[in-house]
Amino acid sequence: MRKFVTRGLTLGLVGLLLIPALATAHGPSRLKVMKEVEIDASPEKVWAVISEFCSIQDWHPAIAKCESDGSHEKGTTRVLTLENGESFTEEMLKHNDEEMLYAYRITEPNHDAVPVGTYGSTIDVNAGENGGSVLSWKGFFYRAYPNNDPPPELSDEAAENAIINIYDSGMASIKELAEQ
Repeated sequence: MRKFVTRGLTLGLVGLLLIPALATAHGPSRLKVMKEVEIDASPEKVWAVISEFCSIQDWHPAIAKCESDGSHEKGTTRVLTLENGESFTEEMLKHNDEEMLYAYRITEPNHDAVPVGTYGSTIDVNAGENGGSVLSWKGFFYRAYPNNDPPPELSDEAAENAIINIYDSGMASIKELAEQ
């Protein structure tokens, strides 16, 4: 009986010691960024600024060039080239003019351009107060580094800050263009 109790206590102690190690062994967690901005322009006017999949080159200050076949069909891809020359590829998942939204994902990531491994996003326009609009942009993603202890440039914080900067600068530009 005494051996049984001793073994049970030993196994229990070993189990307790392993819990912290198991809790940190899972790798990156799914991250999300959600942003909204009120725009003093009709939803139709805001949608006209962003509705074309490659119009991002006209309204996002970091995008130097967008290449696509011009389609709004699911599966359409666009190659975005940043001002610094880095590029990455995104795929249209959904485009709906009536709902004024589109969803897309990065299919060919470039960690030097955006430090994320997987990334999916939706941008949409809804009616706001007094004839205005609310532009929403949300994304779900994982950092670029798949293991524990990432280098600073591939960390959760780096990924989250990159997406926040993309959204903030893009939304400020959309607001400015739509309110003209």
